[in-house]
Amino acid sequence: MDMDAIFFAMPMTPSWTLIDFVLLFLMWLVMMIAMMTPSVAPLILIFAMVNRRRKLEQTPFVSTLFLLCGYFLVWAAFSFTATSLQWLLQHISLLNPEMKTTNKVLGSIVLVAAGIFQFTSLKKNCLNYCRTPIDFIHQNWKEGRSGALRMGIENGWYCLGCCWALMALLFVTGIMNIFWIVLISFFVLIEKVAPNTKWVSALAGIVLTVYGFIFLLK
Repeated sequence: MDMDAIFFAMPMTPSWTLIDFVLLFLMWLVMMIAMMTPSVAPLILIFAMVNRRRKLEQTPFVSTLFLLCGYFLVWAAFSFTATSLQWLLQHISLLNPEMKTTNKVLGSIVLVAAGIFQFTSLKKNCLNYCRTPIDFIHQNWKEGRSGALRMGIENGWYCLGCCWALMALLFVTGIMNIFWIVLISFFVLIEKVAPNTKWVSALAGIVLTVYGFIFLLK
């Protein structure tokens, strides 16, 4: 991503045009695709393998593209929400030109909330679905193109339920901060793919919560 070009295309005043909103939405969507594709790759590969086998057996098969489109439809909805939130925060002067929050209380709340969320049952349940793509395929298989699209949407919702709080951190660190984009992407990948990562999630929760209080006092 050409981060400098995108940065200079961003509206720096509260008055956005429709074109500004569309460009920001596309920026968020491209960023979500770049951040989430590595972590959903195991599901995509398994789905493709199943359909290759079905093709060899001359049974109905579906392109993996339908599953992927369903998955990113969910992240498109998130991108629209994030863009709307960005407009609101900039409208009330809570985002600076670097596109990170100017309010320590708000930043602290986001950090602490993201830390606490790491220990919730919603986080754990959604993460379990994301970490077991084979089980997801077996339990949620649906035939046809519309079925593959619905499977992608279902998995996308689980993924969003697992990761939304981490994405909200971008409003604290800076929406275009490439270091934090890469760091969050890497953490999401580790959480979903690496075995025995419960301690990683717990450690991240503790660090985020502690840093949230430090952020308030800085």
